[in-house]
Amino acid sequence: MDITRSRTHPSQFARGLFASLPSRYDRLAEVLSLGQNRRWRAAMVDHVAPSSSGAAGASSRLRLVLDVATGPAGVARLLARRTAAHIVGIDLSEEMLREGVDNVARSSLGDRISLLIGRGEQLPFADATFDALTFTYLLRYVADPAATLVELARVVKPGGSIASMEFAVPRNSIWRVAWWGYTRLVLPIAGWLTGGRSWFRVGRFLGPSITTHYRFYPVDWTIEAWEKAGIERVVTRTMSLGGGLVMWGQRA
Repeated sequence: MDITRSRTHPSQFARGLFASLPSRYDRLAEVLSLGQNRRWRAAMVDHVAPSSSGAAGASSRLRLVLDVATGPAGVARLLARRTAAHIVGIDLSEEMLREGVDNVARSSLGDRISLLIGRGEQLPFADATFDALTFTYLLRYVADPAATLVELARVVKPGGSIASMEFAVPRNSIWRVAWWGYTRLVLPIAGWLTGGRSWFRVGRFLGPSITTHYRFYPVDWTIEAWEKAGIERVVTRTMSLGGGLVMWGQRA
């Protein structure tokens, strides 16, 4: 597996890696994350659009929300259900967005969600356009994570919420060994059995990709990069024994 290639041309590599997967993406993401993807997604959205009745006022103030790396629009649909806002989803994969369009149509949310082709590193929006922003599994697929965070923060209004979701490497040594075995051995086999050759490639890529990313950009670095991008009150939450990482903060 060519980790160097993924870091040299990460956007193009990601697009090629996931090009044949849109129709099975959500289902297989749950399988390959041991059913945790949905939990992580809900935890992230909680910090933009809280689900509790006491937070209804905060959610009702949202008018326009951006979901970056929206894929087949799973997070966009959840945001639309949680708020009265209009949701804009952006992704670099035309294939993923086609699946997203179908998913949005089936959920009867077509008047609440717009999907666009674009890159998180260069968003086609003016400064301070959105009331809130979410992004998932993004920073491993960009050439410059720090610059990308600056760009993401740029389009959010002052005081607006920003939240993200990402895989992580457990810090506990016992769980880290188990995680290593799962990502290096189980993931490729599970990918092959549930999704064929395409998901075998994803399963084989995922573990080394996560490890390499955190070698270059550990969590402490990422927190500091959020703050340098103009995001304050940054908080992290590790989930699923350290296998998932949810982060959130507010545009300064």
